[in-house]
Amino acid sequence: MKKSSLLVTLPALAFAGLLLSGCGMFRSTKAWETAKQEAPLEIPPGLDTPPATAALVIPPPGSGQQAAIPAGQISDAFVVNGSVDGTYQKVGQLLAAGSAGKVVSHDDSAHTYTVNVVGGEDVTLKKKGFFGRLFSHKDKSATTGTHPVQVTVNPSGSSASEVRAQGSAGAVAKLIDTLKKGMAG
Repeated sequence: MKKSSLLVTLPALAFAGLLLSGCGMFRSTKAWETAKQEAPLEIPPGLDTPPATAALVIPPPGSGQQAAIPAGQISDAFVVNGSVDGTYQKVGQLLAAGSAGKVVSHDDSAHTYTVNVVGGEDVTLKKKGFFGRLFSHKDKSATTGTHPVQVTVNPSGSSASEVRAQGSAGAVAKLIDTLKKGMAG
């Protein structure tokens, strides 16, 4: 073998050996390896586990204040700022105007009104298909009669009231829209 090839081969083998041996010069230092354990986070006083009171207990079925809604009827509500009595009187004034329907009865102690809403599209019926519209001459998607709706005013929090309407879908939607517009103005 020639001397020149040996002089080139030996340094190349030595350099390859250094690379394969994992020389510390080629290693990276990771910050997590030098990290120290810190003290665990402390919970501030008063922010510990909430007390397990009766407010967290689920009541038995049938003990709620709201009655079950009959089939084919819906319930919709909105919240306004003000006392229950003030809101009840404001709702009474809006209903007395008669733009949505006629007040049939009211109960001042329970804060309820029963209103016959004129018209009110029945949105629970499905829209007819092509053949249903082609061969059926009566339009059953809208009704023009009156629909009874019960309006109740209940407390909501410390300084607000909930106005809830219950009845047929179209009549409730019409009455809620009328009351919302009147309460905002």
